[in-house]
Amino acid sequence: MSTYMPKAGDIQRKWYVIDAAGKPLGRVAAQAAVLLRGKHKTTFAPHADCGDYVVVINCRDAVFTGKKLEKKIYYHPTLYIGHMKKVACSTMMAEKPCKAMELAIKGMIPDTTIGRAAMTRLHLFEGAEHTHAAQKPQVWEL
Repeated sequence: MSTYMPKAGDIQRKWYVIDAAGKPLGRVAAQAAVLLRGKHKTTFAPHADCGDYVVVINCRDAVFTGKKLEKKIYYHPTLYIGHMKKVACSTMMAEKPCKAMELAIKGMIPDTTIGRAAMTRLHLFEGAEHTHAAQKPQVWEL
């Protein structure tokens, strides 16, 4: 029995919508990462980019379990020695909820050319409206 090797022309990409309202941010991010990589498909191969397009709506209404909203801190370095910026999770969710969702999904995607290509197929929206209705995305239930 031979191993299936998908070719670039054989890959069929679909569009999915995930509603994050009232759901834990990490669980939404995990499902989005699976869809972006294409791991839900029977034709998945780790060396091929066979993922789908993902639209996440209501990022503003995603919730954190436990005390993560008060205790979690996002760090990012400046390019100066000894300088490290930090932003509290509550501040990030109040000002840039899409950035918090993007960071969660990006942490679950491999840091390779396939992972970077997968992140270009991610579309995040704070509210319930999105601009990709023409693609007729299917609703993905968690």
